This record gives sequence, structure tokens and C-alpha cells, in this order.
Amino acid sequence: MSDVIAIVGRPNVGKSALFNRIAGRRIAIVHDQPGVTRDRVTAEAEWLGRPFTLVDTGGIGLLRGEKAGDVITKAAIEQVELAIEAAGVIVLVVNIRDGVAPLDREVADRLRRSRKPVIVAANKADTERHEANAGDFTALGFDKVFAVSAIQGHGIEDLMNDAIARLPIADDTAPVESPTETDGYLAPAPRVPAPLKIAIVGRPNVGKSSIINALTHSTRVIVSPIPGTTRDAVDVPFEVETDGVRQKYILIDTAGMRKTRHVDDTVEFFSVQRSAESIGRSDITVLVIDAESGITEQDKKIADVIVERKRACIVVVNKWDLFKDSALEARKEEIERREKKVRTEGQNKPLSTLGDFGQWVQKKLFFLDYAPVIFTSAKDGFNLDRLLEAIRYVAAQLQQKIPTALLNRTLRDAVERRQPVSSMGHRLKFFYATQTGQSPPTFLLFVNRDELFSPPYKKFLSNELRAAFGFEGCPVIMVPKARPKTIEPVRKFKPRDDGRHAPEKNTHDKYSRRKTGRGFKQTPLRADKGAAGKAPPAT
Repeated sequence: MSDVIAIVGRPNVGKSALFNRIAGRRIAIVHDQPGVTRDRVTAEAEWLGRPFTLVDTGGIGLLRGEKAGDVITKAAIEQVELAIEAAGVIVLVVNIRDGVAPLDREVADRLRRSRKPVIVAANKADTERHEANAGDFTALGFDKVFAVSAIQGHGIEDLMNDAIARLPIADDTAPVESPTETDGYLAPAPRVPAPLKIAIVGRPNVGKSSIINALTHSTRVIVSPIPGTTRDAVDVPFEVETDGVRQKYILIDTAGMRKTRHVDDTVEFFSVQRSAESIGRSDITVLVIDAESGITEQDKKIADVIVERKRACIVVVNKWDLFKDSALEARKEEIERREKKVRTEGQNKPLSTLGDFGQWVQKKLFFLDYAPVIFTSAKDGFNLDRLLEAIRYVAAQLQQKIPTALLNRTLRDAVERRQPVSSMGHRLKFFYATQTGQSPPTFLLFVNRDELFSPPYKKFLSNELRAAFGFEGCPVIMVPKARPKTIEPVRKFKPRDDGRHAPEKNTHDKYSRRKTGRGFKQTPLRADKGAAGKAPPAT
């Protein structure tokens, strides 16, 4: 496992900007508003060939003895303390333009009590005049102070060289995968598969963070009843062992996605953008729905984003503990009706089982009907094991590779059984198909006319493939390709004055030349042809 470098400091000193600069990409949200970062945001990085885990934290905005005004501030400080405890090296970020502030001294006192190596990064040193003020921060009691500019990249190299040198030396006694000798040659070491990325998305306050904490049995992300608590997209490494096989996942906690017209400020706007990006970089997206409020218009819009990004999906109906009693009452009433043999023709079928509710959800989200539906409760852990089973199953479906012969036979039977409706009167001819990709499964179909592939007919063929091979939870991508016309017509036509087509003049026609003693002499065609269409004899 790589070492940990934690970035801490008071609010609005540029911790997230420094985090993004070191990581080499925009991960944490950077904003002038203090207190934007709340959870621990992590990224795997490398410097001078040394891998490490970089951690961004929320600002410590409380003096000693001062109590947090709300639950979110208190939880953010707890996340900072957890990051300090796990860190091998701590980078204390201060604002070189403000000088030494009382909160800087308070943060420095907390770090000294941790007995961890601490480096001071005097940020926002954009000019030489600012760099001269870096010596003032030696008053914090740490021997290394670096003047840096996270925006311009100045001083980052010296800072990171010192931080890497202070990391604990890696344990060389750990077993390392090495090539093995087989029949006189070295076989390559087995490739370690990349962790599966699982994005947890949904509306605000549907329980996304609670599900991640329940799965990891920790308080890895902040949970509160206040909507919009999560702002950054937080990657949470997660491992689970099944039948002796250890599987690695990365759970991506995202901000709640509200309607665009309800987004109040730029911080929430960037949070929603990070959530949409998390869908795009995930392998499987888990759409969380509130069981109490049901399926709303915004749930359908989020599902539409998942479909557009072509991501595998699992629908989770959370907070089932709030709806469980009503479902049990409906089940009892249904059993009583069946015992009394009450006739219910013409009435809507009552929802009394999880299967009935699942069918109702898939009917409402008809464009996402391939996604399995799981009913969970993060509060009491109901069906969380089923959610993990669904993730493993969908991941296996994503990796399916269909034999070409079996694929062609299945598609040919489907095309012969049902031809697409065409207003032009043409018949679809299917030549050949092959699978060109996995995750999501993608198929290339060679046909005579690609315009015959209407969206309804693509849906029909996708359902046929699902019936034959599964692909539950996976979008099936079908790309029709028309066979190119490689044979050109022998006679070329050009339009005549009367609108009809006439053959172009061929200068090598046998009637346009006459035979002489030395060979053929070419002469122009005359307009006064005979009735038989032959040219008159040459003069």
C-alpha cells in the first residue's frame, strides 16, 4: 500500500488548489468561498517514482475550546483528525499574504501533538515580494517552510522532494509478484486487475453517503440530514472477500444532483458537474432512489444521464425501513383477498411484494429497464449483501465475450423472425456480426442498409441478445454498418436535354473509327445515323 501525505490548514488558504496541482488533475473543487471541502478527498499519485496517497481535507476553523456550530462543521473536523492519524507526512498550508494567523497557530498545535513529520507550505506566493515573507512562518515551530504558488506551480518541486524524503521507507520484505520460469523461459507475472469503480448517484438526501459508510463499516464520508452535505466526488477504496477471492472496488460518493434551475451557487454547480463526470468514469453506476418519496422527475433525468453515458446500472431503492410497515400491511390485505377469493378484474394490481415493487420501478424507468432493482436500508443494513451480489453479477456480465458463430446465429434467427418496418419497401439483409468491445458490450453489424435500423428495431435486437446471453444491468450497444458498394456500373449515363438519360460518348467505339492500311483512324461521330443506329460509311 502506498504512503499517505495529508494536506491540512485553516479554511480558504488554497489546500484544494495545492491538492489538484500535486495530483496533476482537477479533482477537488476550488472556490473562493471558505469551507467548500468537507470530506477527505484522496488521489493516488507518484513523485520521483515513489507512489503515495494524497489526501485533501476540510479547513480547521475552530480555536481551542470552541464548539462546532453545526453537525457538518463538527463532522468535517473529525475527518481532518482521521486524515492526520493515517498520514505519514503532513503538509500544513498557510496564506503567505495574510501572515501568521491565530488559526494557523491552533492548527500547528494540533499537528505537534500528532508527532508526525510536518512541512509548512506558504501558499499564494505569486511574486518575489510575497516569497520574502515566508520566513515569518518559522514562528509556527517547524523547521521547513516552502514558499509555493499552487496556481502558478512555483515551489512545488522543492516541497514534494522534501515530503517524499520524509515518508517512511517502504517494507522490502513484502512479497512481490515476479516472473516464473516455465520450460526454460520466464513467463510474465500475472496482471493485477484494476479496482472496479462504482459511482453512487442520486438526488440530494437519498442516502448515498449512508450506503457507503454502511458498506465500509466506517464513517468515511460525512452523513447529515441536511441536503447537499457532500460536495466533492469522494473515492473510497473498498475490499470484500467472497469464497476466498478478494475483490477491490472504488466507491465514488457524489453530490446530490438537483434540477438546474434549483442550483443556488457556483459551488453546487461544480458539485453537480463532478457527479456527472463520476458517472462517465465509473464501471457501474448505482442510482439511489428514496423509497418514501418514490420516483420523481429528477430521478428520471439522472437515469437519462446514465443511459447517455452508456454505463451499467443498478437501481437501489433506499430507506426501505420507512416503507416496510406499509408494504407488510399491503401484503396482508392481498393474502386476505386471495383467501376470500375476491374478484379484482379491471382493478390495478396491488403492490404487495418486493417483486411487484421492482416491476413498478422498472415500468417507471422504462428506458433503464435492464437494470436490476435492489431494496435496501442503510440504517439497519437490510439487503446490503444483495447489493454487493448485484455488483459482482453485473461486473461479470460486463466481461462477457460472445463467440462469433453463436452471435451470428442468434441475430440471424431474430432478423428472420421479425423484419423491420420500412416505408421504402426494402428488406434488411444481415451479413455478419462481431463483438468489438466489452464494458459496455458493443456489437458491429454488417447489413445491406443501415437506415433500416430504427431505434425500435435496435431495442428489439438488444432484447433478443439479453434473452440469449443475459447482459443484465448492461447497456447493449449495436452499431450497424452498411456494406460498401465496390462494383461500379459499366455504362455511365449523363442527362439529355429532354430529361432522359443517354450514354456518354465513347471515343473508342467501333463505329467512330475506320480501318486504313496502317490501322484504325479515329473520326468523329456524325449526327445523321441511319434507322438501325449505324454510322454511315466514311468518305
